[in-house]
Amino acid sequence: MSLWGRIRGGLARTREGLTRGLETALGRRGPVDAATRQELEDALLSADVGPAATDELLASAERRLREEDVDLRTALERDVAARLAVRSTRFAPGEGGAGDAKGATKPWVALIVGVNGVGKTTLAGKLAARFAAEGKRTLLVAADTFRAAAAEQLETWAARAGVEIVRGRDGEDPSSVIHNALSAALARSADVVLIDTAGRLHTKHNLMAELEKVRRVCAAKVPGAPHHVLLVLDATLGQNALSQAREFQRVTSVTSLAMNKLDGTARGGALLAITAALELPVSVVGLGEGIDDWESFDPAAFAGALFETRGET
Repeated sequence: MSLWGRIRGGLARTREGLTRGLETALGRRGPVDAATRQELEDALLSADVGPAATDELLASAERRLREEDVDLRTALERDVAARLAVRSTRFAPGEGGAGDAKGATKPWVALIVGVNGVGKTTLAGKLAARFAAEGKRTLLVAADTFRAAAAEQLETWAARAGVEIVRGRDGEDPSSVIHNALSAALARSADVVLIDTAGRLHTKHNLMAELEKVRRVCAAKVPGAPHHVLLVLDATLGQNALSQAREFQRVTSVTSLAMNKLDGTARGGALLAITAALELPVSVVGLGEGIDDWESFDPAAFAGALFETRGET
């Protein structure tokens, strides 16, 4: 199935909530009457788009209806795509951060961060598999030394992905593990290093401060590292993930977001609220548990998945 089709399938519940009972209204052209606007506002808020993003989206769509020969559905799709494309980036060397796979910075070092239970370790394995398939020598780092069996889980993913892994002892200082891993990466001429950090509650300030230490260790070993900080969020939490994201952004200078567990949620609209509030791009969406069940984020595909009901399945 194509990228568009996979995202569309994953956002089925969100799309149904947005479009149910609004088919006639979405097909109209010209000015939006007060009743229709209220229905749309209610639908967007139910999808967790958020009050501020909802107001901005509706105002922009109404402006587009006045200026372009399109129906309301198309106006909404185009506006969502345009908003998300402004800060579009990819999770790859030379994209959305420092480091160039062809240039001076090698290896390209990425931190994968987030709270407990959002699927960081699984996503790290999936990303490693894709880089390896592209011919990049990839190293996974098991820097979660506190969660029981975290390193073993990442080892399983490393074997599936066909990549090397560096892990430390249970309870070892994560910064020490990362220091050793980056030394190994330099010695082995690795192209990509993906560091799976421990899940930490955004309210635990000592654990959040530890991430700053991790950043310093990365920079000391590899110039400009970490070149990308990927914050993994659970799409099923909707806007409840916003407070998490704000704290991680404050501590770690997040480069982009990964929206995991996007399949089956009715709150997919929160992606609009979170990106608008944080002024951060989404680079990755997770759609399932398989090794290929993720995609690089595509603003136009996401916008179509929110509002289109007649497309590819």
